Amino acid sequence: MADADIGQAAKTCATARLINGGQSCIAGKRFIVESPVHDEFLDAFRAEFESKVVGDPHDEATEIGPMARLDLRQDCHQQVLDTLAAGAELVTGGAVPEGPGAFYNPTILAGVTPGMPAADEEVFGPAAAVMRADNAEHAIELANQSEFGLGAAVFTSDESFGREVAAHRLAAGSCFVNTNVASDPRLPFGGIGNSGYGRELSHLGIRSFVNAKTVVVA
Repeated sequence: MADADIGQAAKTCATARLINGGQSCIAGKRFIVESPVHDEFLDAFRAEFESKVVGDPHDEATEIGPMARLDLRQDCHQQVLDTLAAGAELVTGGAVPEGPGAFYNPTILAGVTPGMPAADEEVFGPAAAVMRADNAEHAIELANQSEFGLGAAVFTSDESFGREVAAHRLAAGSCFVNTNVASDPRLPFGGIGNSGYGRELSHLGIRSFVNAKTVVVA
């Protein structure tokens, strides 16, 4: 939202997108930003991406390792290329580096709109889609314009508004305010739509793995 702490939001969102090389079901995928702060966020977001060290995961200095397989890297890269062909802007990355390993440069696409692959599909790799929203209502509308619904987050300095959006207006199984989506064994975890059904973790999840026995005595 336009009233968010942009520096902190960009830092948190970069972590959300690049965790495990972007290969996490709850990694951030689409970043929807109100127009008044779009450019400021994009600049800060880019700086965060470009500061990350890509390399051998055995090296303690490495922040982003390779993807799991070469074919998965190619799938991610093709989604990036197809999104660019559809009219998006390449902000950083977007290239397959030379050398061994399924490495992919941290990538940001801007000007992403509904109908583009990076907006409609799950990009499972270190590539982020930034979308511009006219206002808060438009941002929420874009956030909910997806067949997926595992997790979502809202960044705002108005905590009561953030709670309202997270609790009642974002269509996702887990919603967070001013932090990235994460799982916790104490909390139920699961999605809606094409992100699945049911819950794991917490007492709700435990019940999904046990049988309820019915005994009737007449």
